[in-house]
Amino acid sequence: MTTTTSVRPVGDHLREWRQRRRMSQLDLACEADISTKHLSFLETGRALPSRDMVMRLAERLDVPLRERNVLLVAAGFAPIFPERPLGDPALQAARRAMDLVLAGHEPYPALAVDRHWTLVAANKAVSPLLAGIDASLLRPPVNVLRLSLHPSGLAPRIANLAEWRGHLLARLRHQIDVSADPVLQALLRELRDYPAPARLTSREPDQSEHAGVVVPLRLVIDGGVLALFSTTTVFGTPIDVTVSELALESFFPADAATAHALRQLADEQS
Repeated sequence: MTTTTSVRPVGDHLREWRQRRRMSQLDLACEADISTKHLSFLETGRALPSRDMVMRLAERLDVPLRERNVLLVAAGFAPIFPERPLGDPALQAARRAMDLVLAGHEPYPALAVDRHWTLVAANKAVSPLLAGIDASLLRPPVNVLRLSLHPSGLAPRIANLAEWRGHLLARLRHQIDVSADPVLQALLRELRDYPAPARLTSREPDQSEHAGVVVPLRLVIDGGVLALFSTTTVFGTPIDVTVSELALESFFPADAATAHALRQLADEQS
């Protein structure tokens, strides 16, 4: 079980999460089917919530499982969501599912990351795309966003770096809005400090076929440019903190030439 402690009253946490979700007391009270007076008392400490009330409000506020444990501890209850390493026998089914998805996506690249964008696993199609990257960026723990945007990482080979950088930073800002994670806030500050092009590079061709649908990653490799778009998969209804924070990023070819190039790279590896 997680062993999170908090010295702040649970009402402070509830108010902070409500404000982060841009909900009024009336909005949350209606969602939770309680009176605004009772919610106000909970936030100011004039009343203490039951464990069921903490869980009900956390559900309506879409609080991450890790932070639900914080709320429970702040209210005087034991945390109920376990946090086990991915190698724990209890998570074997989740690990098998993750490995199956990654392997099944070949010859296209796919990887799994945790809540801080640390690389957890990757399929065989990822390795050929990392040629020429500074070895320091590939030493565990590998941060995927740092690997992408660092000037010694993939950044010099991303033909549409300005567009892709904007896309990644927007995702990271949204994740911070949802989680308020200080590690992600520090990561955002770091990534913003990296050199970035003022506009799209001249190498970037017309992308009208993608406009308004997906943001493609255009990655320069020997012999051409790969055009890729990604999807994100998460586990449904997780009750373990580790599993709830896993995300699988699967990349698909955005054109026939990229699909052909990825199959060729896979054949060269085999």
